[in-house]
Amino acid sequence: MALEDAKKQVDQAFTRAELRGASYENTFGGALSFARRRYSKDLSGVDVAITGVPFDQSVTNRTGTRMGPRAVREASALQVYDPPYGWDGYDPLSHLSIVDYGDLAFDYAHVSAFPKALHEHAKGILEAGAACFAIGGDHYITLPLLQAHAEKYGPLAVVHFDAHSDTWADDDLTRIDHGTMMYKAVKQGFVDVARSVQVGIRTTNPDTMGFTTLDARQVHLEGPVEIARKIKEIVGDAQVYMTFDIDALDPAYAPGTGTPVWGGLTSGQAAIILRDLAGINLVGGDMVEVSPPYDTTGATAIAGAHVLMEMLCLWGWTRRD
Repeated sequence: MALEDAKKQVDQAFTRAELRGASYENTFGGALSFARRRYSKDLSGVDVAITGVPFDQSVTNRTGTRMGPRAVREASALQVYDPPYGWDGYDPLSHLSIVDYGDLAFDYAHVSAFPKALHEHAKGILEAGAACFAIGGDHYITLPLLQAHAEKYGPLAVVHFDAHSDTWADDDLTRIDHGTMMYKAVKQGFVDVARSVQVGIRTTNPDTMGFTTLDARQVHLEGPVEIARKIKEIVGDAQVYMTFDIDALDPAYAPGTGTPVWGGLTSGQAAIILRDLAGINLVGGDMVEVSPPYDTTGATAIAGAHVLMEMLCLWGWTRRD
């Protein structure tokens, strides 16, 4: 059946009739969308909307993550034939109605207007009844996304994978900075810090803003299974927002990022942690900081696409009935 489908499937980003199901379109051909889902602004009956946020104007080092959504969409075409490995046959593409909602439209020359534009974009998705998962872009995008989610759900437990805490003090709300957005998210009441955790940290910042820190050294010494157990213990039954900065991975596994730091997680460790988090009450999330210009192999975008697929599994796992 898959071979027969492959002979006639093409451009499913526009032509697929059903929102659910695998895709057998040639990996190397056709119009690109996340996981070959249909592009749509109609969220009627949609479980999950994937949206790109090609913004990288708040970075402290290298730009390039504006190209992240496009690269991750391309990389995701590798994952659409079979259920994700390790989920006992559960396949979010077959069980959930998922669309690619396209990218956020914004004026790149009017940076100060960007936060409101993204907040309203995410708010519209949530108000339509769909879950929102975003492809960045730099890590600043998490702040407006968290705001929209907190307005719907209240303060959220945040599971934050990163090399950096992003809690450097910054009380100027007009500043747009990917290194201070989590400080501002806590200060504005979007985060339930007592039930939040940062994983993979390996840069110095003594102000944790109340987050539990499971740094990269701890992941290496204790192992991913124990780390996942601790994360689940911390978040409990709280509603969870997950943000995954691809620089949580070591540069050996994700060289295509703006602020790489040695000593990070392996892709295998990240995969085990994410899969062992099955059962958390995930309500939304983002994957950020994939910068394709710094990775000619595409490995970073592939890792990012896998992270997003694991998030879809986590979101759907608790909603299987």
